[in-house]
Amino acid sequence: MSRAIIVARGLGKSYRLGEAKGPGYGSLRESLANFAAAPARLAGLRSRKQRDPFWALRDVSFEIAPGEVVGIIGRNGAGKSTLLKILSRITAPTEGEVRLRGKLAALLEVGAGFHPELTGRENVFLNGSIMGMSQSEVRARFDEIVAFAEVERFLDTAVKHYSTGMRVRLAFAVAAHLQPEILVVDEVLAVGDASFQRKSLGKMQGIASSGRTVLFVSHNLAAITRLCSRGLLLSQGRVVADGPVSQVVSAYVSGEAGETPVAIDFEKRGKVPASEDVRLLAARVSSEGLEDAKVDIRKEVRIEIDFEVLQGRYALNPNVHVFNEESLCVFISSDASQVEHQRPRKPGRYRATMEIPGNFLAEGIFSLDVAISTMDPVIVHVHERGLLSFHVQDAAEGTARGNYAGPYPGAVRPILRWRTEPL
Repeated sequence: MSRAIIVARGLGKSYRLGEAKGPGYGSLRESLANFAAAPARLAGLRSRKQRDPFWALRDVSFEIAPGEVVGIIGRNGAGKSTLLKILSRITAPTEGEVRLRGKLAALLEVGAGFHPELTGRENVFLNGSIMGMSQSEVRARFDEIVAFAEVERFLDTAVKHYSTGMRVRLAFAVAAHLQPEILVVDEVLAVGDASFQRKSLGKMQGIASSGRTVLFVSHNLAAITRLCSRGLLLSQGRVVADGPVSQVVSAYVSGEAGETPVAIDFEKRGKVPASEDVRLLAARVSSEGLEDAKVDIRKEVRIEIDFEVLQGRYALNPNVHVFNEESLCVFISSDASQVEHQRPRKPGRYRATMEIPGNFLAEGIFSLDVAISTMDPVIVHVHERGLLSFHVQDAAEGTARGNYAGPYPGAVRPILRWRTEPL
């Protein structure tokens, strides 16, 4: 008999695009909107019945042992969040089954599980009750939860008045400190600030070392590599790689599993990230000798972004956020730093190129967010997290390392000008 704490067998989840939501309770406004839309729905009902279902997941099977820390990776739309919702019993699978052996705490959406009208204090106890804990058990960990979330001043304020960052901090603190056997965390931590992300990763490492099971979804491959021992790679709703996290991340970065994180063409995919003002068409990494997403530390790395301006009313600036293996944002760069790009562009297609000089980044895996923003006023038109990634490898000579072969920490590794003279 399997000792696995999570068992998934033949999981599948299908949706019919354009299908109305199932029965539930809504507001008066929603009811009136539904009533007004009823004739259109009836007119289109026959055509919708003819549509093929969209499978967000298909034939997904795996087992996870107690104490395993598993990173789930894949592109947007690969099925990661759908899988976590099924495991967390938020949604039911269309086919297959899931068996869980233990209490599960999930952090999937900002403020999920919180009642907006209740205070932070009341929501902590409510979540504890949902997890099957007594009030005395929650009270024993209450001070630790509040201290971790850093919301002491707002503890007796209704959660609906909390900022996004406050809700994320409190939700994670509750999920992590109430000692579930299984902790499930989605990309929601990316909403928090950098210091809280580091603290959260440290807490998850502590949970993992205590023998509890962690499922972690993130586009930050560096964080996945640091935290997890095993990886699951999803592509188009299927598991295409399962094994040691370093091998799975390598398969993802190199494109061996059918993914190409060094380049993506949204137009060929048929789903283009866009706002009313701009469309993100494609993005790619290039470097001399680039092979299997591996970059020589001495070589320049170029990031190209193709975009289309739809309306010339804003200064639209492509920008890149570079993250290293410590989940640290090494730098953000935008063409807004140049005066000629601080004015609105005419409608049309553009290609922006950013160049990272050789002997600048340290060795390791780097993941890139690609965005198109307006700096004044501040508007984020498109932001694709973890869109590209590549692996910088140190060379045997001609680098800042010299002839030193030991560990070499740091987010960057530049060759700087030195001068040593006798006094």
